[in-house]
This record gives sequence, structure tokens and C-alpha cells, in this order.
Amino acid sequence: MTVYLDAVWALNFLLDMMLLLLTQALCRDYTPRMRIVIGGFIASLIVPITLYFPQSYMTTVIGKLLYSILIILATFRFVTVKRMIRQLLLFYFVSFSIGGGLFAAHYMLQRPIALSSTGFLSFSSGYGDPISWLFVVLGFPIAYWFTKRRMDEHVMEKIRYDQLYEVSIRIKKQTFVTTGYIDSGNQLVDPLTKRPVVICDEAFLQQWFNENEWAQLKQAYEEFDVAKIPVNWQENIQVVPFHGVEGKSRFLFAIKPEQLSVLYEQQNIVATKLLIGIQFASLTKDKRYHCLLNPQIIKLAAVHSA
Repeated sequence: MTVYLDAVWALNFLLDMMLLLLTQALCRDYTPRMRIVIGGFIASLIVPITLYFPQSYMTTVIGKLLYSILIILATFRFVTVKRMIRQLLLFYFVSFSIGGGLFAAHYMLQRPIALSSTGFLSFSSGYGDPISWLFVVLGFPIAYWFTKRRMDEHVMEKIRYDQLYEVSIRIKKQTFVTTGYIDSGNQLVDPLTKRPVVICDEAFLQQWFNENEWAQLKQAYEEFDVAKIPVNWQENIQVVPFHGVEGKSRFLFAIKPEQLSVLYEQQNIVATKLLIGIQFASLTKDKRYHCLLNPQIIKLAAVHSA
């Protein structure tokens, strides 16, 4: 049998990198993309090690466990033992879920169940060959998408809507802190960029503007004249169309922030791909909170150490 090591290695590297990307998405721990590439490369080294040193310690159960820990440390770095174990278990969960899903799909296609002439269920001849690379390349993204979507739905189901959270927003290198509320009814997404929209009121947002700038911005909104937006804010503000509860089309001025972070259940949730919708009034009469958080922020954002 001829084994093309470079091709097998390349395929293994891509699959390992996707497994680590899915692990990062599910545990929502922030890590630079370059560390995921490095982790995928280290994981793929098991191919030449197994081929050239089949009797090495790395092929044993303990050796593979230690090698998995090395992959996790290279990808996510060490913070706490508890966090590392959680990442390791998720990595195994993702590997078994994706691998098991591909194997089950292939088995179903290869030997499908059919009703025989005697009336009993039997296995028909199916579609023949062992697992092909084409099947893996096409099937892996499907299994990846299905697993991530189901876990995202699970996260959404667990989001708590009954508490106030500390929110900090950085715009133009200035950061201010306020109180936010996760609003289950706020599903507003910019139709152009697909970014979730968080609503903040003027009492909080005015801290980034001087009095004249805020007056110009408010006038531009009331007259729907984008030319009246203050010159030094024109690159940071965009118009978001939406449908109100009464069904009418409306628009919202939104600010592109550099970063938003939420202290959620003793974790620091950090998001960068979002918009801050401007409410030219107070959100509540008692001013208990000044920010309506979109639930998608909790689902999509990365988790940093609190």
C-alpha cells in the first residue's frame, strides 16, 4: 500500500484546526487565531509520529492523553486546572461527536436498511467504498455546523433574563461603564452587516459627545438628514432600518464600538462585532439600567478571564 504522507498530514492538519475552532466556539474562551493554527499543527504531528514510530509511548492511551493536554495548552494557554480540564473534555466531545457523526452517516450510506422479499429488515449492498476523503471534506463542515448550532441553541436557552449586568463599552478609545439588561425581545440585527444591535440611552451615550455634537446628532436623527451628523462622527455612525411592533418601517442611528464587555455569571463576555443603537431618551423612568443587551451577544462573544 502506498501512503502519501504529505496529503494525509495536510488533511489531518485542516481537520484538527477545525476541531479546535469548534472547541473554542463552544467553550467561548478567547484565543488568537494563530494559537489555533499552532494547536492544529501540533495535533497533526501525531500522523508522522504514528507512522514512523508505531511502538512509541505516544501511541498508548496515557501518551495520547498527555499529547491532548499539550494541544489544549498550546491552543488556549494555561489559566486554571479546572478551565483546562473543561477545554480538554470539550475537545474530546467535539472529536467524538464529529467523528461519530461522519462514521454513522457513512455507514448509513454504505449499508442502508431495506425490506426484503420475506418481509424482514435486511442490509442492502449500499454504495460500496471505505470512507473517502471527499466524504470527509464535505461531511465535516456539515457535522461542524450541526454541532455548533445545537450548542448555540443550548446557550440561548440558558441565558438569564432576570438580572442586571455590568457593561463597559469602548468607543474612540474611551471606555465608560453602565448597567445593562438582557432583553429577550431585543432581536434587532443590522440587515446589511448581520451584526446584533444593543440599545443604549442618551444619558449614557452623551459621555462620548460634547453638548454641540449631541445636539447636531439629535437634529440629524429627527430630520433624517445624515449630512448633519457631526463631521468627526460620520465614520462611526450608520443607519439601521427595522420594523417596529406596529409593523411600520423605521430607522435607528447606531454607533460602531471598538468593544463591549459584559460581566456575566463571573465571566467577562467580550464582543467586537456589534452595533450600539442610540435611544434619544431614557430606557426606564427609574434609570435602573441604560443598556438593552441583545441575547446574541452572550451567544456569539468570546469569554475572557474575569
